[in-house]
Amino acid sequence: MTRPAEPPYLTATRAAYDTVAAAYADVLRDELAGKPFDRAMLSAFAELVLADDAVRPVADVGCGPGRVTAHLASLGLTASGVDLSPGMIEQARRDHPGLEFSVGTMSELAVDDGALGGVVAWYSVIHTPPGLLPVVFAEFARVLAPGGHLLLAFQVGDEKLHIQHGYGHEVSLHAYRLLPDGVTSMLAEAGVLALSTLVREPEGPEKTPQAYVLARKGSAAAGTS
Repeated sequence: MTRPAEPPYLTATRAAYDTVAAAYADVLRDELAGKPFDRAMLSAFAELVLADDAVRPVADVGCGPGRVTAHLASLGLTASGVDLSPGMIEQARRDHPGLEFSVGTMSELAVDDGALGGVVAWYSVIHTPPGLLPVVFAEFARVLAPGGHLLLAFQVGDEKLHIQHGYGHEVSLHAYRLLPDGVTSMLAEAGVLALSTLVREPEGPEKTPQAYVLARKGSAAAGTS
């Protein structure tokens, strides 16, 4: 049976991140040290996962060079990473040899149903066309155990951007800014309900507010902030 052709957005995203992998890893290697909101959300996610009686592993989906995966591991989680870009996975394995990384797509994760206690998608859903996000979120719901947690980070807005330069290289790919209410609605349709939504103002080179959504599979929303 002939496999369907790969969607062009995946091909473009892979090519761009393969191109910038080494420079991206160098520039962002210590970025979390200066991002207290990022660390706070990752810490809250880790605490919730570890509070489960059956502590399960977590996946960093769209892990890039593995900096967030490594941070999750430092918080006591059994964390692995998956990324579309072989170049990024090569960099992650070089920088974090004690962790597991694999090449894959977020819409078809090589994970059994209900196997994970948590999924993190840290600025990685931004290259998926919004009309396809329900497929991605359904896949996140599939791999999460009941009560498992999901943490998303993304730029706030309602725009499609064409990125032509990044980390000292010429690239060509699209990125999508997203509205938190739209994201939480799509997650709810997948059975993953928001516990908290945090939006902060842009810092440094950021051009838009940044959003974090912490959600739980099969849980009533505990409120937003």
